[in-house]
Amino acid sequence: MIDLSLPIEQLKSVGPRNLPRLTKLGIKTVKDLLWHFPARYEDYSRVISISEIEPGQKVNIQGEILKMSSRMIFPKRMTITNALVGDETGAVKVVWFNQSFIANSLREGTLVSLAGKANLDKHGLYLSSPTYEKIQDIEFKNHNLTHTGGLIPIYPETEGVTSKYLRFLIKPLLQDLHIPDTLPEEVVKKHNLPSLSEAINKIHYPNNSQESETARERLAFDDLLLFQLKALLERRKLNQLKSVKVEFDQDLIQDFISRLPFELTKDQKVSAWEILKDLERTYPMNRLMEGDVGSGKTVVALIGAVQVAKAGHQSVFMAPTEVLAHQHFRTMTELLGNNFVNIGLLTGSDAKFNNKTVTKAELKNKISKGEVDIIIGTHAVIQKGVNFKNLAFVIIDEQHRFGVSQRAALVKNSESKFVPHLLSMTATPIPRTLALTIYGDLDISIIKEKPKNRQKIITKVISPSQRKTAYKFLRDEVNSGRQVFVICPRIELADPTKEIKGKNGQSKMNVMWAEVKAVQDEYKKLSEEVFPDLKVAMLHGKMKPKEKNEIMEKFKDKKYGILVSTSVIEVGVDIQNATIMMIENSERFGLAQLHQFRGRVGRGEHQSYCLLFSSTIEKNINERLKALVDCNDGFELAEKDMGIRGPGEFFGVKQSGLPDLAMTSLANIELIKKARLEARLLLKEDSTLTNYPLLKKRLESFQRLTHFE
Repeated sequence: MIDLSLPIEQLKSVGPRNLPRLTKLGIKTVKDLLWHFPARYEDYSRVISISEIEPGQKVNIQGEILKMSSRMIFPKRMTITNALVGDETGAVKVVWFNQSFIANSLREGTLVSLAGKANLDKHGLYLSSPTYEKIQDIEFKNHNLTHTGGLIPIYPETEGVTSKYLRFLIKPLLQDLHIPDTLPEEVVKKHNLPSLSEAINKIHYPNNSQESETARERLAFDDLLLFQLKALLERRKLNQLKSVKVEFDQDLIQDFISRLPFELTKDQKVSAWEILKDLERTYPMNRLMEGDVGSGKTVVALIGAVQVAKAGHQSVFMAPTEVLAHQHFRTMTELLGNNFVNIGLLTGSDAKFNNKTVTKAELKNKISKGEVDIIIGTHAVIQKGVNFKNLAFVIIDEQHRFGVSQRAALVKNSESKFVPHLLSMTATPIPRTLALTIYGDLDISIIKEKPKNRQKIITKVISPSQRKTAYKFLRDEVNSGRQVFVICPRIELADPTKEIKGKNGQSKMNVMWAEVKAVQDEYKKLSEEVFPDLKVAMLHGKMKPKEKNEIMEKFKDKKYGILVSTSVIEVGVDIQNATIMMIENSERFGLAQLHQFRGRVGRGEHQSYCLLFSSTIEKNINERLKALVDCNDGFELAEKDMGIRGPGEFFGVKQSGLPDLAMTSLANIELIKKARLEARLLLKEDSTLTNYPLLKKRLESFQRLTHFE
């Protein structure tokens, strides 16, 4: 039986030169190597005769070397190796470039299997640099081939590590492979799954596409099951902790809602109710509230914080940026009015208490005495030196997962020693079934409805020839008292003469990025050339937080008509007077991100517009932009985006903690449901998995490698 923990340097075919290259791919052990799955397959399952070859085809032929030669071409110092390969139907020329060793490996009379592309020139058909393998005979075609027969695996590669080399390493390990199965035997039989050994074998070298799909499903099921087990155990652990029970005060909440300057939607009311009921529990809330851009998540969270304040406890509202923290402070102060709630703002650069600027020391002192009911800020609020009197509720804005370590920090910094209730919020709409997989330890609240009287944002793709017309439209809007966002992908222009590192570490010139709009240059152009008579401001991530806050405050107060920015304004910024979102190089952004940008406008009573500038003709990019033009529903767009980009890129593997294969299976709802059901049944029968030692061991390893934060 092969030792999966064996370091790859102990394999004969791995030398000191290739070891760091394999490590770059995350391959350190035999298990890593076997779990380095193909990205796709080249289909060479049909061996054809030479007479059947057609130009442009990828072909697999078998024949005899009839002629072999090699020569050097000067002054290019290129080696060309030529061969003539024949079978009973004819012969074909084969050429390899800069592979002179082949002439020593393949001699006249050698039987070979060749796989590659057929080309046609004035001299006739030829195969260009095909992969080759020596074979024993031609009549019997079902050879145990590694590179040229059947479905040939093509792996994720890096510089110096090709798919051919990976096949060379992996194929011998698959002979008589026996891996102890971590899944209980009854689960394997119940769902008619292949054994783990068979799945590993068939994912690398399937006989047909069905075998590869079955293998992928089995291996994805394993990872999804582990993820569900981990989520259920995390939830169980959380439910054993003690939190403050916050009684629901119906009169208080009805009075607060009645004073709001707008009517709550049905989804907002349902979500608020779910939060208020969670707060009544004696164990911690662990809820994710997801809602489309502009759906009104902040006020729903505030309803919970008001209830907590009335009960005599504190709440923390954490935002991902200082700009957003300032906005939330301003919004909540306005919504609370002269209520009984004291509100504070604490960021890395400043502090406020009930709209008055105070020192950080003063605010921290008030927090420690329990004089601040709601504390709004960035991660500064959980830093050393911030001590709470009686913290009961934590709200995390924009999907910044709040893990065990952050909870522990807040408990440590609170006199009450109760574990706070936790509400996470995100404006990235995710279908409930998928959200339960990615965020399996959380309860889910969904806000789909938009507030009443919101007009649909008109979205258009603008060609380069329409730019002048777009600028005139923009000027008219600003002269009418409206405001405009202009988004650029970069802060400053790239130098086209400099090299940058591309994929696989290869160097390439910066030509592509030279065409990409940059904030600093666009600001200069718009303020000096296009709109010298209008007030234009600039915002980007390299500015100091205080400077960014000042610009946003002035923009909100209508001191500027146009704000040129990077994606720093993507999340949460609420400027009700802004009616145009103009996005340069829109092809550089994902569909979800473009929808987030668009959500910065259309928040007031005036008709709003999103103008997408793009010069690309790439099909999937145009698909993405067309989807945005046709649809304003974030949940529907999320489905489309996942279909275009794939689940792995849509969610981000590192962000979710899910292994790659499980990520690609997120569209398979039935598989997710099966994994969740089996996880519940297993823990119901054996809460500690004592009867399943291999599964328990793998789960412990999985828990170390993945995270919910």
